[in-house]
Amino acid sequence: MKNNLLFNFSVDKKNKTIHIQREFNANLELVWKAWTEAELLNQWWAPKPYHIETKTLHLEVGGMWLYAMVSPEKEKTWCKADYKAIETNKLLSWLDAFCDENGNENTIKPRSLWTNLFTEKNEITLVDSTLKHDKMEDIETMIEMGFKEGFEMALSNLDDLLVTKNKK
Repeated sequence: MKNNLLFNFSVDKKNKTIHIQREFNANLELVWKAWTEAELLNQWWAPKPYHIETKTLHLEVGGMWLYAMVSPEKEKTWCKADYKAIETNKLLSWLDAFCDENGNENTIKPRSLWTNLFTEKNEITLVDSTLKHDKMEDIETMIEMGFKEGFEMALSNLDDLLVTKNKK
């Protein structure tokens, strides 16, 4: 079991991207399920003390994952991921957005085109994520909103979840 798992987070202003590389102590199939199944996503996607509640998840190109990030005070912030490309255990791409409970997009807040590549070597799975933006101001807004810290916390939640799932 590897203890020093890779975590890289960088911003490329020229290409208007955020690049995240993260290793997990789990096999590829389990990590893939954690990124694609509502029951598992609900257990890790939000930074604590927040959690998410999935309303719908249709894992297919043209499908959508609609969920609410729920605060400790039970306030809900709705988000969606419109799936653009899916290759099981290899590639998962979506266009995200803040929205209302019906998936109607909030056009004021930034959107990101996520491209997540999944690879495994010796029971360690690497998720290599690139978030593409229309303009640099969108990345600046995300950073100001605490995206890096929040996503790092969520990935730590995923580490904990994978440990419990690996024991079963």
